[in-house]
Amino acid sequence: MKEGIVKFFNYSKGFGFIKPSDSGADIFVHESGLVDEIEENDKVEYEEEEGRKGLNAVNVSVID
Repeated sequence: MKEGIVKFFNYSKGFGFIKPSDSGADIFVHESGLVDEIEENDKVEYEEEEGRKGLNAVNVSVID
């Protein structure tokens, strides 16, 4: 599992972005890939999956 910080998430639109801890490019996250509800600045762990427009975060869960 990779770790990162939620940079932005908009529940009304159902998507956002995670900034990876390894300082790579931001990762797109869709509400269908969430395990827990997330908010901006939450520390999360996730897996990456190739989507139609690049990498997506899936199995996203909040960690301490």
